[in-house]
Amino acid sequence: MAMSDLDIERELKHLPLETTALLGEANTSRIVSRWLLGILITLFLVLFLPWQQSVRGDGTVTALNPADRPQELPTRIDGRIEQWFVQEGQYVQKGDSIVRISEIKEEYLNPNVLPLTSQQQSAKESAIGEKQNKAAALTMLISQLDAQREFKLQQTANKIEQYRAEVRQAVLEDSVARDQLRRRERLFRDTLGLVSVNELQAFQIRVQSASAKLVEKQQMLLSTQTDLSSVPAEYGEKISKARSDRASTLAEVSEGRSEVAKLKDKVGSLTIRNGFYLIEAPQDGYVVRATKAGQGEIVKAGEPIVTIQPARPSKAVELFVKPMDIALLKPGRHVRIFFDGWPALQISGWPQVASGTFGAQVAVIDQFPNRAGQFRVLLVPDTTHDAAWPAQLRLGTGVQGWAMLDNVTVGWEIWRQLNGFPLSINPNDALPADAVAGEKRAGKSDAKGGGKQ
Repeated sequence: MAMSDLDIERELKHLPLETTALLGEANTSRIVSRWLLGILITLFLVLFLPWQQSVRGDGTVTALNPADRPQELPTRIDGRIEQWFVQEGQYVQKGDSIVRISEIKEEYLNPNVLPLTSQQQSAKESAIGEKQNKAAALTMLISQLDAQREFKLQQTANKIEQYRAEVRQAVLEDSVARDQLRRRERLFRDTLGLVSVNELQAFQIRVQSASAKLVEKQQMLLSTQTDLSSVPAEYGEKISKARSDRASTLAEVSEGRSEVAKLKDKVGSLTIRNGFYLIEAPQDGYVVRATKAGQGEIVKAGEPIVTIQPARPSKAVELFVKPMDIALLKPGRHVRIFFDGWPALQISGWPQVASGTFGAQVAVIDQFPNRAGQFRVLLVPDTTHDAAWPAQLRLGTGVQGWAMLDNVTVGWEIWRQLNGFPLSINPNDALPADAVAGEKRAGKSDAKGGGKQ
């Protein structure tokens, strides 16, 4: 006869629970101890696993070349914004117009100030030319006066010699006339009637004439000698006046040249200033931000108007490292980095298991810290062992990096961390190779110098 479900349930209630009894008899302490022992052995073995030390730093993406970093375009002169030619985010090529400004200074408001200044320069140059011609004419006049003075001196000297000869001739004629008069007087006294009175009077007149002629020639000689002494004074005054006029003219020429130089400088400055009204893109890039808005706004000289990001920057990463860790780094040191926005799994001691990170190497280490007391380290892509950096990276993206150092055990690293010991440093890694070589050469030269002493 088949048993119903109710009967079966009643029978089961009276059966002994052997399974539950067996479970109660198990040794749980032995199992727990085995698990603990296994965990301890695993932890002990982990202490002997290799661990690669690293220096950690935070930073951002930047450009290795300063010319590739965001550039603010300032205005070189005070002005007023008249017209914008671009929009924010627009791509521009080198030489494209960005914005045009107008003049606000009173001395430059006249649009014809440049041609007017050029005309002033031309007029001043013409005046200088006329002054130079006058100075040349005065120089020629001085030469002519010098020649005339020498000619006048020679002419007067010749007259003096002529008058001296005439005086000697007049003296001789006077002597002859007096001698003839004495003989005629003697004959007139001794021989009556041989010499008439008229003849005697004629000889007397001849003597008076010869005497008057002698006096005339002597006076002419004295007058000519006086003229000879007055020639230098006469021509000296004329020459001095001509030289004075020439010196004044040359002084005016020098002043005119100085004014022309000032006008040339002003014309050049105005020409260059006219090129400052239109601000152009210095290189290919994107208009990132306009610091001045609208039209009619006044800008001061040196004040930035717009920021341009170069189109194809050579990307790099700038990390900021603590001073206690900077001695561990040198150019060429390998670094693992990951960028904000790119998922990554990074275990600093085991870079082999890292995922989503990128390779880099140290390119530049600053010689002095920033205001925050940290040293800046520039990193460049390490494409020889790792993939290239993402092309979508933008300057300013956050970065975290680990500079890979020496290999130690996990136990050593834990012991170092607990005791606060610094990272191990290799003396050859403290300085770049060229600096180490330089120090060695300096040491050798010092040793030689000490030996000589």
